[in-house]
Amino acid sequence: MIKVLIVDDESWTRDIIKAFGEWERLGMEIAGEANDGQEAFRLAEALEPHIVITDMRMPGTDGVRLLEQLNGRYPRMKAVVVSGYDDFQYAKHALRYRAVDYLLKPVDPKELNAALLKCKNELEAAQPEREPLSLDIDISYLLASYKPILRSHFNELNREGADAAFRQLAGELERSGMTKPVMLEQVAQELLLLLKELTAANSLGTGSTQTAYGRDALASSGDTVLYVASRYDEALERLVAQRKFKNKLNLDEVRLFMQKHYTEPVTLDQLARVFFVSKEYLSKAFKLEYGQTLTDYLLHLRMEKAKEWLADGSIPIKSVAEMAGYEDVAYFYRVFKKHFGIAPGEMRKSGEV
Repeated sequence: MIKVLIVDDESWTRDIIKAFGEWERLGMEIAGEANDGQEAFRLAEALEPHIVITDMRMPGTDGVRLLEQLNGRYPRMKAVVVSGYDDFQYAKHALRYRAVDYLLKPVDPKELNAALLKCKNELEAAQPEREPLSLDIDISYLLASYKPILRSHFNELNREGADAAFRQLAGELERSGMTKPVMLEQVAQELLLLLKELTAANSLGTGSTQTAYGRDALASSGDTVLYVASRYDEALERLVAQRKFKNKLNLDEVRLFMQKHYTEPVTLDQLARVFFVSKEYLSKAFKLEYGQTLTDYLLHLRMEKAKEWLADGSIPIKSVAEMAGYEDVAYFYRVFKKHFGIAPGEMRKSGEV
């Protein structure tokens, strides 16, 4: 997978880039985020991203200095500049340090993905002697339908559901003729990267996230899926042990889980299963500790994030609703107005955001 680092001091700009980028289709993943050039350079050393998307005006080390440092240290790394200022001087700096593209805020999704595709093509062209970075689009498309299912089953500690999904995937790979070793390696890599994301989101160590495997794992679609499923099973066993055998419920972990999954349909039933307590106990303990119900806390998370995104007038309110976890825009309008006493569009016009 092609690793991407996003650098911008405005969190909602980073959120927009993450939301608009067609990452799976392009065979890319968000490796990290930074809010200034200094942090970005440190992350670049640790993560070794292939692409850096950076703002130009930031406190401390700005985008100009960052591009200069990266260009000297990592000449093969690709850069895409995003700036809110149509400034010729910035454009000159971007060209001097061989930025692939220069995008103006508000970011246009088509322009962003065109720039990312250009980066990908240049990376592939620069490495003809190595294994190509290009991915089989049909496999990525197939896996895209399974990843949300596996993510949901993992977060709910539903091993049976995950195993059933893996069995279905193995059969579909076989029927579709996606059985070449290079195809199966892509399947393994994409699903193991998803596992790495899931273990990190659940504050789990990296014991089951190694991506090294032998040729036996690529002998057939069944062998590949079985290998990947075993890594998921191992991670789930450790997560269950971590949650189930604690002396008492850690409410900070519950709150952290909600902060990471607020865009998903999180329910009290799901949280109770995930943390091995009764619904009644979890509900009472959370309200006693934080002075509000789980439902109210989840609503607060979504509304505050939506309000933050509304500050950027370039984001359509429909997109704000979707990013906050509401597919029904009309329902989002009602909930938002009830929470803040003003409709999203009115808040944006009034400048209260």
